[in-house]
Amino acid sequence: MTERNIKDKVILIAGGAKNLGGLIARDFAAQGARAVVVHYNSDASAGDAQDTVAAVKAAGAEALAIQADLTTAGAVETLFAEAVAAFGRPDIAINTVGKVLKKPMAEISEAEYDEMSAVNAKSAFFFLKEAGRAVNDNGAICTLVTSLLGAYTPFYASYAGTKAPVEHFTRAASKELGERGISVTAIGPGPMDTPFFYGQESPEAQAYHKSAAALSPFSKTGLTDIEDIVPWIRFLVTEGWWMTGQTILVNGGYTTK
Repeated sequence: MTERNIKDKVILIAGGAKNLGGLIARDFAAQGARAVVVHYNSDASAGDAQDTVAAVKAAGAEALAIQADLTTAGAVETLFAEAVAAFGRPDIAINTVGKVLKKPMAEISEAEYDEMSAVNAKSAFFFLKEAGRAVNDNGAICTLVTSLLGAYTPFYASYAGTKAPVEHFTRAASKELGERGISVTAIGPGPMDTPFFYGQESPEAQAYHKSAAALSPFSKTGLTDIEDIVPWIRFLVTEGWWMTGQTILVNGGYTTK
């Protein structure tokens, strides 16, 4: 049986500059990855990307930061091509890219819908497509979705609604790539203690989310801490490879399916 671990592997992380993606990059470097490709979207996160690259190198791995707006198929293809040119084919590809919008459906413009669809669904589709072409046999692919896929709630139609297709993309990719031993999963964290959460929520909503999970009293903030998500991703792309085609909600009892 092929050994499933991180040691000496090449890792590509979309949205790997900061927050959850940055922590994954640091963790995987500490676990012995040979190289980590840190994707970032815009100049605003360039400094974070370079900080993450420096931390990865300090942990003993090679690293490279690549900027790209992944809302076009060509940009996703170029990201993988540059990663392969730098370090060879990746063994593990992780996509943490996403955009949150909290609004009543009646207030969402066509432009906002198109942007949400491009960031959350289209980019995920083409990431899976290119990962399927580039990732080594017996590798792993994991995409971040949201625990709102298990919620009955207003105001997140354009967010959860454009993350929902990734569930089927994951199932389809796992079937198509299974003959090569590639595991494909999606993981849906609860509301995470990152700037993406606080920018969308009122103080009253923040207070609700911080108390909504069954395990909220045992979290540092009441929310999902990124430190609690990284071990699950690490597991799914290594020893947990037999769980493929699944969307796993990891949220301390915030929502279930």
